[in-house]
Amino acid sequence: MDDFIGRDRELRQLSRLLQRVREGGRAGRPGRAVLMRGRRRVGKSRLAEEFIERTKVPSLYFTASARPTMADDLRLFTEAAAASSLPGAGIFQGQAPRDWDAALTLLASALPPDGPSIVVLDELPYLIANDPGFEGTLQKLFDREFSKRQVLLIGIGSDLAMMEALNEYGRPFHQRAGEMVVAPLDPAAVGRILRLPAQDAFDAYLVSGGLPLVLEEWPTGATVFDYLEHALRDPVSALLVSAERSLAAEFPVEAQARQVLSAIGSGERTFTLIGRAAGGLPQGSLSRALQLLTAKRIVAATSPLSTQPSKETRYLVADPHLRFWLRFLGPYLPEIERGRGDLVLARIKKDWTAWRGRAVEPVIREALHRMGPDVLPEGTGAVGGYWTRSNDVEIDLVGADRAPIAGRITAVGSIKWQERRPFDAHDLAELTVHRSRLPGADADVPLLAVARSGCTASGVRHVGPEELLTAWGER
Repeated sequence: MDDFIGRDRELRQLSRLLQRVREGGRAGRPGRAVLMRGRRRVGKSRLAEEFIERTKVPSLYFTASARPTMADDLRLFTEAAAASSLPGAGIFQGQAPRDWDAALTLLASALPPDGPSIVVLDELPYLIANDPGFEGTLQKLFDREFSKRQVLLIGIGSDLAMMEALNEYGRPFHQRAGEMVVAPLDPAAVGRILRLPAQDAFDAYLVSGGLPLVLEEWPTGATVFDYLEHALRDPVSALLVSAERSLAAEFPVEAQARQVLSAIGSGERTFTLIGRAAGGLPQGSLSRALQLLTAKRIVAATSPLSTQPSKETRYLVADPHLRFWLRFLGPYLPEIERGRGDLVLARIKKDWTAWRGRAVEPVIREALHRMGPDVLPEGTGAVGGYWTRSNDVEIDLVGADRAPIAGRITAVGSIKWQERRPFDAHDLAELTVHRSRLPGADADVPLLAVARSGCTASGVRHVGPEELLTAWGER
């Protein structure tokens, strides 16, 4: 497999931005900025490095650290600038700027006077945390200096909420930068890269989360268990270390958030059961931890979708790879480190079918939402699920005109994601009964069956793995 995989769309987007820089802008302002965000370990930094390598233009790549002081950031920035390929890099030799105004002014002097360049500020949220005035300083220097030069400024960050907020109204950098989201590679891309059939592509996606680092070490054509047998023998494989390093960076001190995340990863989904599994946390502490996890987009809070309001919120780990890691790998790292990955693999095989059946549900809902009228009735604007507190009614798929409270139910469906287990007449009868108990649904609402191994029932729209993969299309 090539060292760099996927990301053709993102590389094209960056190339278009650089071309605009080359062509100049209105009123002599060719400079451009873009804020690139995405989950940790998703390949943002690698993407920027690959782009710089392909363009061959002068550049500076600076990665901020989690060090506690602005002085540390300035020292590291000065060292990176002095070692960069910018034509004026030499002016940083022996310099010790006292603040970001001085450092960025020096940077402006180091840029090429008559050609394009690229400046990357990686881990931008760290810079802002260490200097609350950094945003204002960057805005001032961008307006006065960088926008007048042929420079593409790329700011990168993994704190999704903070990176989104940087471009909001009222913030210093508002409307000065474009936005770019680097998502994990989708199931269709995973299938193409690994050359897997549709069913196996979804399995690989649930384990890898679409993380390039994991896929780079995944042998072409290997099934999940072929790969796991190899990866669980290596304590430093990307499968094992990616999630651990991400969590260490996200939660260096928030022990309670880590406890709560582990409880959700173990399979608990309701407020009460999560608190119990997290060691009996007080309600206030549990609420604060859940708010932090949802704000960081690590945990998603979901509600039943119907025409009636509901307080039956459930929580799930948003990232598929982290969900797999928390359930099967994180708690058992000591076994792997002492050479007993076979015990971990046996545990995964034992619980795989049940875990996969639940883990694939949000992926399928996203696929159906992307497919829209190709599969769902006209007017479907949201896809979710429905459940009651007692779980006497639990519906995998609910299509509606809107969420979280629907005005109209457009479809009701079931997911059967097992080998050699098609959706059959018994499943159809059960789905029909559950439809009758869904607020807002009647006997005219069409039924949908998403099944890994086919459908033998009539009177229901069947969607299989191959069709689901078309939701993402070519990238």
